Parts: sequence; C-alpha cells; structure tokens
Amino acid sequence: MLGKVFKAYDVRATYPKPLNEKLAWQIGYATAEYLLGQAAAAGFDDPMMRHIAVGRDMRKSSPALSDALMQGMQDFGAGVIDLGLVDTPMVYFAINHLGCAGGVQVTASHNPAEYNGFKISRLKAKPVGQDTGLSEIQRLAALVEREKLEPRGGRRESRDLWAPYREHLLRLLDPRLLDGRVTLKVVIDASNGMAGTMVPRLFDGVKGLRIERINFDNSTGEFVHEPNPLVEANLAQTKEGVLRLKADLGVCFDGDADRCIVVDERGRSVGCDLLLAAMVAGTLKRHPGASVVYDLRSSRAVPEAIRAAGGVPVESRVGHVFMKARLAEVKAPIGGELSGHFYFADMFDTDSGARAFVAALNALVESGKPLSALVKPFQRFHQSGEINFENEDKQGALQALRKAWPKAKCHDLDGLSLDAGDWWCNVRLSNTEPLLRLNLESGSAALTARMIDELSPLLGKRVAH
Repeated sequence: MLGKVFKAYDVRATYPKPLNEKLAWQIGYATAEYLLGQAAAAGFDDPMMRHIAVGRDMRKSSPALSDALMQGMQDFGAGVIDLGLVDTPMVYFAINHLGCAGGVQVTASHNPAEYNGFKISRLKAKPVGQDTGLSEIQRLAALVEREKLEPRGGRRESRDLWAPYREHLLRLLDPRLLDGRVTLKVVIDASNGMAGTMVPRLFDGVKGLRIERINFDNSTGEFVHEPNPLVEANLAQTKEGVLRLKADLGVCFDGDADRCIVVDERGRSVGCDLLLAAMVAGTLKRHPGASVVYDLRSSRAVPEAIRAAGGVPVESRVGHVFMKARLAEVKAPIGGELSGHFYFADMFDTDSGARAFVAALNALVESGKPLSALVKPFQRFHQSGEINFENEDKQGALQALRKAWPKAKCHDLDGLSLDAGDWWCNVRLSNTEPLLRLNLESGSAALTARMIDELSPLLGKRVAH
C-alpha cells in the first residue's frame, strides 16, 4: 500500500483506499524518525528541534488523517505542534518561526475532494522529495509495526500562529495600501479551499483593500469547481467578478493556497511567467543586481526583463524541490513557475499564495498602471502552452530532435531545450507516464504553429486536452 501513496514530491492518494489512518500513523512515525534524526545529525540541541509542526486543509478526511499522523509522531517520541486548519505556507512559516525540526501539511492541494495526502518539510522548511528524504521515510514506514512498539509519549499542543503570520505578511505589503492612501478593488476566488480561511485572517482590516469574496465557504470539504486555477475553465467566476465589479485585479487560489493565478482588470488571465516579469522591476529596485529564478519553460520575455532591470536571470528545473533549492543557492529574492508557484526569500525560500498576492498588489501600486498595461510589454512572443505527446521511447525522441536541428543551441537541464534563434522549445519527460511535454515559443503565431507541426511527428502521438 505504501508504494501506492508515495509520489515524487509528496504523499498523495484517494481516501480511504489506499490512503487511510493506518498508513497515516506509519508515515507519521517514520517522518518523526527521519526529521528528528536529521536535526540531531545537524548538531541541533534546542528542545524545539524535537518538535514537528502539523497543519491540515479543509477536506473531510483531513481531521482523521492528521490525528493519526500526529499520533504516529508522538509514539516515536516527537513533540507535535498542532496548527489546526491552515494554508500550506503557514506550515513553512511555523517551522521557521518556532524553530521546529520540520513540518507536515495534510492536503491534496488541487486534487478532487476524495484525495488527500502529506506535504513534508524538513529543517528551515526545506522540501522533502523523493531524492531528499521521501524515499527514506517510505523505507522507515514499511518497517514500522505498531503492535510491537512501546509508545514513547511525545506531547501534542495546539498553537494559533495567525497573528505573527499576519504581521510577517503585512510587513511586506506596500504601506500605501495599509493606511488607505491607495485603494484597490480585488476579486478573490478561494476555490472552497484554504484561502477561505487564510485571506480573512491575513487581509481583513487592510484599509486599501476592497475584497469581493467568491467560494470562501470551506466548511463542507467540497468544491464548486476543481480547486486548480491553472485550468482556464476554473477562472470563470473570477473573470466574471472582475468585469462585473470593475475590479483592479482578480485572484484564484488552489486548494491549499500555496499558489494562485491572477486575472487582469479586463478579465483576462495573466501567464505566471509574465506576472513574474512584471514583478521584477520593483523587486530589483529593492535588491539591486540580485538573481531571479525562473522555470525554464518561461517566455524569453522573463530573462530579458530580469536583465533590463539589472538582475541576473537563473533558469531552474520544473518543480518546487528544484526551484526552492535554486532560490537558496543563488540567494534570489524571488522566483516563479508557470504552475502558479511563486517563491520568496522573505518567506524562507518557499512558495506562498499569500505572498504572491502581496507581490502582485505591490507591483500595481508601485507602477500606478492597470495590470494589463503592466504586463503588455512582456507579451512579445507567441507561446504554445504545454502540449503532451504519448511516446514509449522518450530518449529516442530527444535524440531525433537533436539530429533534426543540429545547429540549434541545446541544453539538458530538464529534458531537452533547443534554441534555433527565431524559435525555441523545451521538451520534458514525464516521471510517471510515457509522455513528453512540449513548450514552444517564437516571435509570431504562424511560426509557432508551423514549428509545432514540424516537431510533432518526432515527439509521438499528440494527447488531446
């Protein structure tokens, strides 16, 4: 059963089969063994380093799973800080604010209501993925037999950290919004997820914000629409609200509120790479000459914007484990992915939907422009969006691409990237399926369409949306 619930970056599966309370206890025990072992190996002897912060989302199965998970941690001997119903970035904040050995959020993020899972972080909220501890936790969990163990009686206590969390976030918000010198009208779709709890706790009472709430009720654990803002259809209510209310900005959060997609005042969704480009100028004014990390699928407009603002563009592999590591490595103040994850040094090099919202608001206030005008200079290229192809010989397809364009510049940071001058593409390999994922960009819609047609026969059978 354990093999069915452990994924590349987290634990995730349907409840109660295969993920249930029995597995949650095993995973809790193993997580405590791993995290406390890591803290001890690092030489930390602070008593808080024997504690683990645990939060949960609003899914129906989350209370039972989090209780079993925490009991497993306690039975190993770990102290548990129960954060209650929180967004995932709150767990990252708690780990650093309290100085814990690590933390776990019980969530299935944007998956349907019948799913649940665990996002595990270690010291300083560093991510635990397959190659950074998750495989070891799986191995330890498989060895645990509850019936043969003597519980060590770790203590559990509840902590409400909303006040320091709010203080931390609002310190980063433009003071003109805090005191009402500038007012913005914002439509927020919480997707019946944790933003329904997070937004009121963090942003109520900010004088310069007029927030129209959509799908804030998360008491049932059900969703009006799939809590995945990356799917354009799920933005319909946000767009309608922006147009109806003549709002300055629309924001749609995912289920655990660690990512969001933004809609401009004309009711059009803004690509996350272009939103990052729009945030760069203000960020680099505060951090002159700094690096900015971006997902290698991003538009060429992103590195160009970073250079134009005096920064250093740094490409990263796709995925939060790689983005967070790269952000810390180059000491970048900000980074962003096409998926809606934005990363911030002032959020401990982690992703945060609330912090991304603050950054978008700050960019609007600092520029004095509508969002559409702020983004327009970066809409110079034509992007294909991600196109999937079925292919059983993925490496063979990449070799065929190299041979077909021998003069193109190539690199292998994540799959294969080709730069032919007037167009470029990246082809990534799915970790779990016989799929290749193409992203292509050029200076014109016609060239982008033509190059997709030329590349497609080499990549396999195109998967319909």
